Amino acid sequence: MSFDRLPLPEKVVIPSDLKAALQTEERILEAVAEAGYSREAQFAIRLALEEALVNAHKHGNRGDSTRSITITYDVDPSRVVIRVRDEGEGFQPRNVPDPTAPDRLSVPCGRGIMLMRAYVDDLQYNRQGNEVQLIKNNSR
Repeated sequence: MSFDRLPLPEKVVIPSDLKAALQTEERILEAVAEAGYSREAQFAIRLALEEALVNAHKHGNRGDSTRSITITYDVDPSRVVIRVRDEGEGFQPRNVPDPTAPDRLSVPCGRGIMLMRAYVDDLQYNRQGNEVQLIKNNSR
């Protein structure tokens, strides 16, 4: 799958602040639960979304609370699509070292992308690398 530019129906813009991010995360997860996703799927979405929000705040916006994070999403009974965009310069995901490489095992950072990929069905970045798209299908 590739990064989809079609607009999503729900949009929230928050300051680059992890407390604000948590409130948005809870709002999305309530919709996920109401749409009938299993506890396992809800956990997977929570973990991937938390990682995307932390990365946007920490790496993209460099912890600058004057910057914003934009979250757009669509939750329906068949799939969840979430996009998290920061105001940073972006990055190239292919240039991130493999955190499972023997020389990287003791490095405390760099596992976020790997975790997100493990917990969602599709993960893509926009061309600039400042917006991530998470897709989780409902397997019921």
